[in-house]
Amino acid sequence: MSSARQNLRTLLWTRIHGQMTARGLVFSLLAALVAMTAVVSANNLLFLILAALLSTMLVSSFISRLSLAGLELDFHFPEHIAARRTFVAKIRVRNLKRWMPSFSVRVAGAGESVFSTPLYFPVLPGGATLEETVEVRFTRRGIHREDGFHIATSFPFGFLKRRARVTLRREALVYPCLDSQPGFEDLLAAVSGEIAAYYRGRGHDFHRIRPYEAFESARHVDWKATAHTSDLQVREFAREQEPLVEIFLDLNVPESQRAWFEQALDCCAFIAWHLARRSARIRFRTQEFSISIPATGDIYTILKYLALATPKAAKSPALPDDESSFQIVFAAEPGRLVENGWYQARVVGPDTFAGFAGGPNRPA
Repeated sequence: MSSARQNLRTLLWTRIHGQMTARGLVFSLLAALVAMTAVVSANNLLFLILAALLSTMLVSSFISRLSLAGLELDFHFPEHIAARRTFVAKIRVRNLKRWMPSFSVRVAGAGESVFSTPLYFPVLPGGATLEETVEVRFTRRGIHREDGFHIATSFPFGFLKRRARVTLRREALVYPCLDSQPGFEDLLAAVSGEIAAYYRGRGHDFHRIRPYEAFESARHVDWKATAHTSDLQVREFAREQEPLVEIFLDLNVPESQRAWFEQALDCCAFIAWHLARRSARIRFRTQEFSISIPATGDIYTILKYLALATPKAAKSPALPDDESSFQIVFAAEPGRLVENGWYQARVVGPDTFAGFAGGPNRPA
């Protein structure tokens, strides 16, 4: 995703709210005490002191409003965002006032904002732009549409805290979690081993002679080498191309298995991400979507689809595209998939995640 920019100008004073601080309350009580004493005693000096106190309060209120006026906030995300992974974003604050600086400005997230690190800018010179990096973390996959921010200042005397709430309204597409979860690494290791065993010796160019392994086909046994070493030896051929892995995600998920569906999306994204990094050819399919990597897309196309995937009731599973591919199936009801021709597939069902820890990663 390209960097998102939203200009938020607090030039309208009606958006700026004030709150009296403890220091301001003490100052107000002092002014009230001086006023009462001045009225009772009719002392002109006390009236002058009271005028100075009230003027200080009014000047403080005016300057604090002016410090927040004319500020612009930009928030830049990286192109690709995964749920539950901390990444670095950039936040820029620009002072649109040409000559008037802003002092003691604080920027913090509001509500459920993904921006959790408060920032403090001692001074923003007139016409200047300051940039800071912040850590951002999305907890859920899906489309994240808005973030709330508070821009505040207590300048100059700390009597009043002026605050403006602004909202960034734009869409950020968040992929499923790509980090390892309990059981994911074991599943990836098992699948990687099965893929290697499945495609071993499927080429035509001789690669080497090696010891026989259990469950291998006897047609590759090299009898001369076997007689020479007194142990079974097989001929291994180099693969002509990277293995084709077909991943099918069954969208027909009953209501009782919605939590499993979220875990399955995380696992599917995790497996596809790591296989793609190993340059494996991937054909990803559901009842309504199909893509081949690298022929018709890349891994981010799959992740974007998984970010928005939702269960679809009464959707019949499709048949395998290529019988020679290594097949992985994510299904809430594995029996239906086996009946539809996926009997050779590595099935990932609710039992696979039975011992997994952690809650589901529901879409935003």
